[in-house]
Amino acid sequence: MKKILLFIAIIFSTHTQALEFQGKFLQGHFILGKAKIGSKVFIDKKQVKVSKDGYFVFGIDRDRKFDLEITEVNNGKKNNVIKKVFKRKYNIQRIDGLPENKVTPPESVYKRIKEENGRIGKARAINSDLTFFTNQFIMPVKGIISGVYGSQRILNGKPKWPHYGIDIAAKKGTKIKSSGSGIVTMAEDDLYYTGGTIIMDHGHGISTIYSHLEDIMVNVGDEIKQGDIIGTVGSTGRSTGPHLDFRINWFQTRLDPMSILQ
Repeated sequence: MKKILLFIAIIFSTHTQALEFQGKFLQGHFILGKAKIGSKVFIDKKQVKVSKDGYFVFGIDRDRKFDLEITEVNNGKKNNVIKKVFKRKYNIQRIDGLPENKVTPPESVYKRIKEENGRIGKARAINSDLTFFTNQFIMPVKGIISGVYGSQRILNGKPKWPHYGIDIAAKKGTKIKSSGSGIVTMAEDDLYYTGGTIIMDHGHGISTIYSHLEDIMVNVGDEIKQGDIIGTVGSTGRSTGPHLDFRINWFQTRLDPMSILQ
């Protein structure tokens, strides 16, 4: 009888602990998951990649109002988990002194902006098998945090999109390190809004973006190790002073970079 009870306890324990998570279930946060090897995983009924070691990743939208449903399927058996998503309060950030054409662009640059946004979206849509996202990320540059994720931005008195990164103020020319290992998917020195811009793929839809750079020191296709110098701080694009705008995305979902740094 004792052996039977012990066997039942082991089955129950294995089933309930099949899914593991690292990260807070807060709006805007990065979540690293671990499933049984060989499992399929679905986030809100959409299948995501699972590495050969059982790792998967996803992110929570800034304004998500509903619970998350995570489903693991292994050997025909389903393990369904519902996670409550907690709300956050966001700051209001007012930025004045920007060139008016950067706040409300003239129609003559609409085509350029649309084309650049398309290329950025394409880089963020990459769903590679890289697993660099499983490693701890580091702060890309030393400086003062002058802008935080999620802040409602009012530019020259006009309400605009929220800020989807963190701004790190530093001297022009300060070297920028790669926050994580990955493959460079974009390296542009003059995008309309973000100026000098680097996008890096870390696998399974996770990408990081470095904006307003003065110098770009990498090329598309380069494999970069965490800590490698990739560029320097500048004030290019829509910017009022030298700083790095650092962002992280899960495909088209914009996440709080602090959730991968802490």
